[in-house]
Amino acid sequence: MVTRPGPGPDVIVFGQIARDLVLVVDAVPTASRSADVYQRRELLGGKGANQAVGLAQLGLRPALAGVVGEDQVGQRLLTQAGQDRVDVSAVARRPGVRTALIVDIVDATGQWRYLEDIPAGMLLTKADVIAARHLFLPGRWVSVQLQQPPAAALAAATLAHRAGGKVVLDGAPDEDCRDALLDVADVVRADAREAGLLAGSPLTTAAEAEKAAAELLRQGPSLVALAVEDAGNLVAWPDGFVFLPLPDTPVVDTTGAGDAFVAGLITALAQDGGPQRAARLAAAAAGATVGHPGGRPTLTPKAVQDQLTMLAESTRRQPPGLPGQAAGSRAGHAAYFPPGAGLTSRRPHFRGPAHSQADQAGQGTRCAARALARAPAAPDAGPGPGRDLAVG
Repeated sequence: MVTRPGPGPDVIVFGQIARDLVLVVDAVPTASRSADVYQRRELLGGKGANQAVGLAQLGLRPALAGVVGEDQVGQRLLTQAGQDRVDVSAVARRPGVRTALIVDIVDATGQWRYLEDIPAGMLLTKADVIAARHLFLPGRWVSVQLQQPPAAALAAATLAHRAGGKVVLDGAPDEDCRDALLDVADVVRADAREAGLLAGSPLTTAAEAEKAAAELLRQGPSLVALAVEDAGNLVAWPDGFVFLPLPDTPVVDTTGAGDAFVAGLITALAQDGGPQRAARLAAAAAGATVGHPGGRPTLTPKAVQDQLTMLAESTRRQPPGLPGQAAGSRAGHAAYFPPGAGLTSRRPHFRGPAHSQADQAGQGTRCAARALARAPAAPDAGPGPGRDLAVG
């Protein structure tokens, strides 16, 4: 069992909640053409919900702070989140505003296109954050997704820091509040696009990511995780870093990989796993998410352990001297799920201890989505009924 910071959730996630409609096709049609849909899934989604579900699957007790409408879709999303063991008491219900919808169109090469209907009223406000302030407690983890409005993100990070919580920033801060956010952050996680924004230019090598991470560490955080497009993920802390190359995982859809990455990172750090093991669990969770359409994670013990094994093999195959063999990089790929048991846990000693939805974490070899779509849906790690929503 995880050692808890107190009654209630272990981690609060401030982020998007949406109805995800996932459509798998051979190829996206051109103008005036049509295409057959080989799989359709309707899911509880959005970055915040995906991350919270991943945390619950990995054994933590997450609370979700986001916004849905006072419509039937919003209620069904909240019902599903509850079945996923996610506390939704801090979710705001907006009257007169439709619940957000994200359409994820995935083709046979693993490429995705999003169509997003996210009304302004479906974004968090500073008032929403203040209404959830009772959840901020010493030692509690708070994940702040920076795709939400800057005022809300800054309020969440600041209140959590003042309460003695551990602040995880997921994304690239808005320039107007960048310094204030980094000053209260314990962990910063950015996908490849966001990492380029943080660094001032795209990161194309592990060495460039290491340099950018070192600069960010000087600005306040205790741990920085940056993705390098089509290469891997670099995780750095004051005493070292590790670069994890992308494993040869068949990729169907990268949606949700970054959300799973953050869930894995927080889970390991909350269990005092240390930054090296946290990096590996994060990368493994991302890799376990890209093999099925849609961003909903499926972090079963076997799926995560298989990814940890592939990560260890990828690191061993690197020539001597590459960044993946930095301090401690060969440690930490032991099983997180002992046979017949859940995740082990201890209180964290590491300070503070991470997507656009298109996070590049976990990308690897492409596989045909059409064949996969015709196979049975992947099993879900959580309790309760099937995870596709019956929403009209």
